[in-house]
Amino acid sequence: MMGELGMRVVYGANIVVAGLVGTSALFRPSAAVRSVFEGTSSPGSAMGVTGAFWCTVALLSVAGLVWPTRMAPVLLVQLCYKALWLAFFAAPAWQAGRPVPSGIASFFAVWVVVLPFVIPWRSVFGAAH
Repeated sequence: MMGELGMRVVYGANIVVAGLVGTSALFRPSAAVRSVFEGTSSPGSAMGVTGAFWCTVALLSVAGLVWPTRMAPVLLVQLCYKALWLAFFAAPAWQAGRPVPSGIASFFAVWVVVLPFVIPWRSVFGAAH
């Protein structure tokens, strides 16, 4: 575990990255499809759900700056959904020769490596400190 400073750095990155991507997907979905998703998606209801989710991560990360350990389940959710997306969407798409947004895939891969070292596992699962 890297401690509260490490969590705050991750929360700060979430605010910037998830906030920008989320607001883009919610309010300018066509632009998000071109830039963030590199043309591999289309504007529609899934883009709205994606935008709403990422904006939620950004908003909860603001609380994480104040209460880093209490908000650690946000990091656990990120670890899970990013690892699942890489394993069950990105990897099969790459193997089949289908396009995958490289920026998102790279960011997700970094987060899947970093988050296990940042998440305060004992606190998340209720063990004694």
